[in-house]
Amino acid sequence: MDNLDYGVVGNCRSAALISRTGSLEWLCLPDFSSASCFGALLDQERGGRFALDCGPNTEITQTYLYHTNILSTVFRTPDGEFELLDFMPRYKNDRLSYIWPSDLIRYVRHRAGRPRVRFIYQPALRYGQHRTQSRIYDTCIKSWCNNGKYESIYAYSDLPLPSVLEGAELVIDSDHFFLLSYNQKLLHVDLEMINLEFERTKVYWLEWVDRTVRFTRYREQIVRSALTLKMLNYQKSGAILAAVTTSLPEAIGEERNWDYRFCWIRDASMIIRILTGTGHYHGARRFLQFILNVIPYKDERIQIMYGIHGEKKLTERELPWLDGYAGSLPVRVGNAAYRQKQNDIYGVLMDVLYKSFTLFEHNLEQGEDLWTTARTLVRKVEKNWRKADMGIWEYRSQKQHFVFSKTLCWVAMDRGVKMAEYLGKLEYVKKWSLIREQIRADIMKKGWNPKIKAFTQAYENEAMDAANLLMANYGFIEPDDPRYVSTVERIQERLCRNGLVYRYRNEDDFGVPSSAFTVCSFWLVKSLCLIGRKREAKEMFETLLGYANHLGLFSEDMDFNSKRLLGNFPQGYSHLALIDAAILLSETEIEEDEKILSRVEHPPGLPIR
Repeated sequence: MDNLDYGVVGNCRSAALISRTGSLEWLCLPDFSSASCFGALLDQERGGRFALDCGPNTEITQTYLYHTNILSTVFRTPDGEFELLDFMPRYKNDRLSYIWPSDLIRYVRHRAGRPRVRFIYQPALRYGQHRTQSRIYDTCIKSWCNNGKYESIYAYSDLPLPSVLEGAELVIDSDHFFLLSYNQKLLHVDLEMINLEFERTKVYWLEWVDRTVRFTRYREQIVRSALTLKMLNYQKSGAILAAVTTSLPEAIGEERNWDYRFCWIRDASMIIRILTGTGHYHGARRFLQFILNVIPYKDERIQIMYGIHGEKKLTERELPWLDGYAGSLPVRVGNAAYRQKQNDIYGVLMDVLYKSFTLFEHNLEQGEDLWTTARTLVRKVEKNWRKADMGIWEYRSQKQHFVFSKTLCWVAMDRGVKMAEYLGKLEYVKKWSLIREQIRADIMKKGWNPKIKAFTQAYENEAMDAANLLMANYGFIEPDDPRYVSTVERIQERLCRNGLVYRYRNEDDFGVPSSAFTVCSFWLVKSLCLIGRKREAKEMFETLLGYANHLGLFSEDMDFNSKRLLGNFPQGYSHLALIDAAILLSETEIEEDEKILSRVEHPPGLPIR
């Protein structure tokens, strides 16, 4: 795979990546953060796959069923045609409880003729470290691994199981199915049941999209991104993952390979704003509750990220037996960044708490808990805002006085002041307002560089940092302030290359970055729009949309020259920023249309009645 040409299907418990040719190459069961049972994504030989071979001269096309997370791959062979529908069941039962089993269904629908196909069923449990054994038991294939921790999965099908296991040629002249499950099934699995699961899941996604706010422009891109974000929302806890994969490299052959199957608190503010902005208040509230559940009271340490179950210890280790995606090593699981000190986290959390007060109703006890947490966060800002930290991009050894971290400390105090005003706690307003102004003055004095006319990455350097594009988003500075306008222009000049944007270009722990960070490109689109360069923003945005894969999905990074997708996939932050920019551009164009319409209906010189 040269461009991460995968589709993703999921049900808010786990997710699978299906290649453009219908090969299942990434699936972790029972949950997102479990060990992979199909992982050819990270090792074509040992990782494990469930593929199809229809012989030469086969035409394959792939798309999502309209407004769903059901993936359709159509195979047209010289002998006939069939469709493979991949999905993970998700719907509500009669008691309105969610059904979201650890299952992947591969529904084979006959279309024409008698196409021939070999199914290559090769699971590799526990990241393929040890040999996986498979054996037929009555109605299913059981696969298991005994070395170390025991693990197993089950495959049900109405096709001859020996032929499936042996990879023998089969003729498709009617509908068939495969059901892969972490659990042994208690009920009989047949085609009627599979079709019912398909129809229920299809209706669920269609209804979910129907509840999404409609925008006049970029609707399909917004819908696909929203559906992708929904799949990253872990049902059991409300956590939202950064991505469903681990160790997809930021640049081929380099070692910037990280596990992203965790929930970053930093993304919380944008997630809640986008979910509420698209009409999904329930999902926003569940995510907010996850955040509140993991934020400690009083003086306990706040982490930048947590496991999807709320785990605090995310020990990082390497899997040396895997070759890595496109030979990029090491392959890592866990993420040592959870130990890092990042001062921007306080601003993100305070922004979330303030949004909670203004968006949702709370009873007295909840309100008191939120206020206690807010005062705890403010104390931490008072104590830490003058200190250096690792920054938003998670430098592993370089503590600096990052301007964005200072800005988010200002955000923390600003939201604290607003919460205190909202609650009538005026004794805090005066004290916190003073600290807020101290932080602002410090940033203006040390973060603004008059020589290059921009806010720099850190007090200690003159480098540009794309994170500073967010200064206006958080309200630290007005979009029309000449200092912000100039900062946007300097970032565009120094970090933009071939239409894509670096996070930064100065050396970090692993050398000089060589790939574009997708979210930063969308941030620049929004910033250009905010400073009045709307036509340029629109052109850049529409160009960026063309760099998505064949299904409209984005990863974390891109190659500046080839535009190849790189990094973990699909990346929630990239799709959040896409939606954010699309909404702003859509609203901006509506305003422009209304102005044009007004001029047409009421030409200059004529009275308006």
